[in-house]
Amino acid sequence: MQLYNTLTRRKEPFRPLDDPVSIYVCGVTPYDDAHLGHGMSIIIFDTLRRYLEWRGRRVRFVYNFTDVDDKMIARAARLGISVPALAHSQIAKFQAEMRELNVQPADVHPRATEEIPKMLEVIGGLVAEGSAYPANGDVYFSVQARKDYGKLSRRTLEEMIAGARVEVASQKQHPMDFALWKAAKPGEPSWDSPWGPGRPGWHIECSAMALRYLGEQIDLHGGGMDLIFPHHENESAQSETFTGKTPFVRHWMHNALMQLGDEKMSKSLGNIITLREGLDRYGADALRHFVLSGHYRSPLTYSEASLTGAARGAERLLIAAGGDGAGEEGSGRSNGDGELDAEGYRRRFIDAMEDDLGTPQALATLFDLAREINRARDTGGTVENAVAQLRELGGVLGLHFQASVRHINAAPFIDLLLEIRSELRGRNEYALADQIRARLADLGVTLEDNRQGSTWRPAEPTVPDSAEEPPSTAESTLRF
Repeated sequence: MQLYNTLTRRKEPFRPLDDPVSIYVCGVTPYDDAHLGHGMSIIIFDTLRRYLEWRGRRVRFVYNFTDVDDKMIARAARLGISVPALAHSQIAKFQAEMRELNVQPADVHPRATEEIPKMLEVIGGLVAEGSAYPANGDVYFSVQARKDYGKLSRRTLEEMIAGARVEVASQKQHPMDFALWKAAKPGEPSWDSPWGPGRPGWHIECSAMALRYLGEQIDLHGGGMDLIFPHHENESAQSETFTGKTPFVRHWMHNALMQLGDEKMSKSLGNIITLREGLDRYGADALRHFVLSGHYRSPLTYSEASLTGAARGAERLLIAAGGDGAGEEGSGRSNGDGELDAEGYRRRFIDAMEDDLGTPQALATLFDLAREINRARDTGGTVENAVAQLRELGGVLGLHFQASVRHINAAPFIDLLLEIRSELRGRNEYALADQIRARLADLGVTLEDNRQGSTWRPAEPTVPDSAEEPPSTAESTLRF
């Protein structure tokens, strides 16, 4: 399999040394709801994992949560809750959305706050080695300790300083030195350390978790392109310095970002579409279709038209895969026995995925196969094996092949049921009319009868417990 390596800036054979294949992907900071950009990244790496496992490789997959940082602390303070309570609530919500998105759970989901001992071990080792130094309760990594610092982002220290508008701390030996440990501030979570109470810096978290759960050298490290610098640059430098082994990561893989207009989708810019909204409006298969229809190294632009088209595409695949496969012999492409030959599509799918995770071409192969299945059905061909192949290959891309109608406008269907109910009441068939009312109530629709007829409205959302945040707009709308 050929994969683009960010370190070398070229496609290279992906040759894991480990069994199982070790993969670490930087996860979310759960201070707010996940957006479609987060969904894009995890869909891509979930698809890579699924493909490797489908091809017979065992995979050990680690996806972390940064459950303490400045944003976590600030939002918890605004909500009047503790940082652990905020993390617990948001992580539970995120994992529920991942299940709905058909993302396989990681083998390990480490949380930064639960990995402090390993972080202290790594920081202590760097201080003892002379590559890090304490300063007034903080601990900094000395970037000048590594001659190859900047190799991942391909920047010199001078370029980093010029482009980053670095805030020069008086205790730093070099402006680009970065914090491994931050001294405690009043009211913030803190842990004891040899340098005084404090909390870990961002970059040390992933090094400690990768080292603990995957070892001193890992096969593949993934994340968004926005993490190349400074996060992954710093993670690589401190890990290789601590272990004395190079490379820390054999293959760096980064996905492009999702955009809304000309800007990347991010919480800080306030231009996000939440993952919950996307799931409710379009469904899981549509979101996966939307993400995988573009190459992972190319930016993906969100638009309602694109997501609507992806939902229609997912429906076409569902229709092709939804038959029982039974049919009579007919014309249609077959293997000579009346059965549609799908083996060529399997080979095309593998070729696409082997070429730098070419999901657009792999997805196009599924549509070509679906078209042939429909043609064979129309002409009496037998398509049982082809349908099984479509479902198998679609499963590699994480498709559910399940109908998702929550994104469909339900109003016309409810209006139709009210017309039928009115006719039943006019014929004194109240038992059936009451069944319609009860069933709609189960689905979250409240009917109101009056002299002019009947009207309907979504049922009032359940009032949340006072300790919890109110439901989002997407969660309080009508669902079927």
